[in-house]
Amino acid sequence: METDTIAAISTPVGEGGIAVIRVSGPDAIPLVDRVYKGKQALTEASTHTVHYGHVVYPFTDGDPIDEVLVTVMRKPRTFTREDVVEISCHGGLVPVQAVLEALLEAGARLAEPGEFTKRAFLNGRIDLSQAEGVIDLIRSKTDRAAQVAMRQAEGRLSRLVQRLRQDILETLAHLAVNVDYPEYDADELTAQRLRERCDQVEQEVETLLTTARQGRIYREGIATVIVGRPNVGKSSLLNALAHENKAIVTDIPGTTRDVIEEYVNVRGIPLRLVDTAGIRETEDVVEKIGVERSHRALEEADLVLLLLNYTEPLSADDRRLLDEMKHHTAIVVVNKTDLPSGLDVEEVRSLLGKTPLVSTSIKEETGLDQLEQAIVDLFFAGRAQSGDFTYVSNARHIHLLKESLRHIQEAKTGLEMGVPLDMVEIDMKNAWQSLGEIIGDAVAEDLIDQIFSQFCLGK
Repeated sequence: METDTIAAISTPVGEGGIAVIRVSGPDAIPLVDRVYKGKQALTEASTHTVHYGHVVYPFTDGDPIDEVLVTVMRKPRTFTREDVVEISCHGGLVPVQAVLEALLEAGARLAEPGEFTKRAFLNGRIDLSQAEGVIDLIRSKTDRAAQVAMRQAEGRLSRLVQRLRQDILETLAHLAVNVDYPEYDADELTAQRLRERCDQVEQEVETLLTTARQGRIYREGIATVIVGRPNVGKSSLLNALAHENKAIVTDIPGTTRDVIEEYVNVRGIPLRLVDTAGIRETEDVVEKIGVERSHRALEEADLVLLLLNYTEPLSADDRRLLDEMKHHTAIVVVNKTDLPSGLDVEEVRSLLGKTPLVSTSIKEETGLDQLEQAIVDLFFAGRAQSGDFTYVSNARHIHLLKESLRHIQEAKTGLEMGVPLDMVEIDMKNAWQSLGEIIGDAVAEDLIDQIFSQFCLGK
């Protein structure tokens, strides 16, 4: 594929030891050579070698812009399967921008977001699901989320999908022979083979879809809201789970007036933790706004942590919140168990039904392990979190798997109703097509552009 040569900064903007500028395209090596001064011309350099020198403005013998190390990588053994040059210069806004401007002046075009990865896809180095795994890896919030994304980037999901498509393709080939030459095969025998293959594909797609909820949790995190009356320890719980002081903690009720958000890592699961204003009846105008925001956050939550005070009996506000938990995925946390009891815990249990209850003393740092385990059990109950397990985490992939499953089930229904095999063939082809969209074998160009526009510059 003939393209122009692109360049972009691949490291975050700001001060640092080094920054990396990536150049890719048919003219990458001679273009960088126009701004590079060293002992050897880059056009004469062997592939995958590193060279020391300086960057100057092109077509001049002016003063050096920066001292650099230049890595030359010739196609096809590169990320984009084009010639790639990476320039490592000093980190900082001025030198990095100056080197990039020199490259643009030499003839490079500033890369669009995700354009390097897009070229890797268009040149056949990776498929679309692997490209989406790359962005998930960059955005991962925990080590477990990074493992899930890495397995997708390595092509584990792709291989499963390709095998399913091959199974369907072989079935379609057999079906086509039967439709074109019915005298060589009995319809009943073909229908039986088709039914067996449909059962097999249906089972494998359903197995992948069972991982969807857990996969999306790893990818997007659990939106977790901490609610309760003022001064029950909501901000202390956020600080304890985040392992740093993110929220102000005092003995004065109503300290938190707004919603505070923080990503925390709970045993490899990312939690988007939200500390809310204490929910109670109040005449304070500012606190009332905070309480309204707390209610809105509650409606949007995947998980609610309701805190109760161990030292006080249930109030009317507590009872209203406990009743509301029936409509949410929730865990009730009884806090301050290091102090004398004033709460009837058995009464709380009777009001909870199946909602889990955990006792903690955040001040004494007890019960937090049990709370973390309760969160894991609630969202991953009965499923081992194996490092070898393939999770489906992308909403687009989930939708397409459901589409393919629907087509397979329609094919099975057609077989049971005695529909002609050439009509069943249409459903099988639709299933094959939907699976192909996952890996990018059949996907609209505007969707490709939309996917890669989510990437950062330089990737």
